[in-house]
Amino acid sequence: MVIKPGSEEGEWFHAPTPYEEWEKAEGLPIVRGHSIDDLRTVPVKPWPRKGGMGALIRLEGSEDSNDSYVCEIPPGGTLKPQRHLFEEVIFVIQGRGATTIWTDGGAKQTFEWQEGSLFSPPLNVWHQHFNGQGDKPARFMGITNRPVAINLYRNLDFIYNNPFVFKDRYGGGSDYFSGQGKLQAGRVWESNFIPDVHGFKLYEWKTRGAGGTNIMFEMSSNFLRPHISEFPVGTYKKGHRHGPGAHVIILNGEGYSLIWPAGSPPTKIDWRKYSLFVPPDDWYHQHFNVGSQPARYLAITWGTWRVKMTKVRQQFNSAKEGGNQIEYADESPEIRKLFQAELARKGLKDKMDSFFPKR
Repeated sequence: MVIKPGSEEGEWFHAPTPYEEWEKAEGLPIVRGHSIDDLRTVPVKPWPRKGGMGALIRLEGSEDSNDSYVCEIPPGGTLKPQRHLFEEVIFVIQGRGATTIWTDGGAKQTFEWQEGSLFSPPLNVWHQHFNGQGDKPARFMGITNRPVAINLYRNLDFIYNNPFVFKDRYGGGSDYFSGQGKLQAGRVWESNFIPDVHGFKLYEWKTRGAGGTNIMFEMSSNFLRPHISEFPVGTYKKGHRHGPGAHVIILNGEGYSLIWPAGSPPTKIDWRKYSLFVPPDDWYHQHFNVGSQPARYLAITWGTWRVKMTKVRQQFNSAKEGGNQIEYADESPEIRKLFQAELARKGLKDKMDSFFPKR
């Protein structure tokens, strides 16, 4: 909507953004709120743009910095070729299939994926997804920074039909999606295709507490950065906060997370395999494992180790020292009490004493 000069201030305030207008025009279900219980059961409808079935996800914590969606490819089906001037990270929820990547006049390359695969088509490169099963649909989730692109350029033809090739991001190398990679800076794995995030090797990460492990990914020269974290049975991580748009997908385990703005009581989000939640900007959040196996999650956030674009928040420094992490000794006693009550309800034991003895 374009607001004419002289219009009432209230009309301007409530007008839809260009992204919201695009969202409405797609004609898809839109999932809102703080969380989704199970990405596998999100209802989908025909999506003409994609050529499959889909639903848009607009959780409050995205705050127009990024968005996500669920797309389903019918049995034996093929989606339409796509290219676009926004980044995208794709996580396969169900099924198996293949994706073909190419640029105008360049050679095509195809790689296969399965449930648990993670990859990112390079910026503005043609890509097309295929379902490799003839009897079952394939479902994947995409996380994009499309809201920023649509609100900035306000021209869908420029975004979806732009011939520019980012040769610095994709040169057509045959090994681009081979699944090979290399470890950088301790816990940063540089690769454009992860065959299976469920079994990917993680490395010790003491900063967030509770004996946790972690790996961070650099994919397709993106500014959207995935990472995987895991923490043991009977433990929980330190509370922390950061900017908007961190999509947290539970890969395995059972537990809950608390999310809250400073000075307010927390909201409890229960989760299990393939639950999704997005903590809002500057809200503290804390993850708790109350299941019988290690809890592992995949998070797609803003940031890259390649290029520094903005001032980095002191995420890992104590909040008492001006940082954004709550050390165990500084958290409310109610945090531990709730955790112990949840464990007792399931007949499990609190194993936090080795990290933070009871007060």
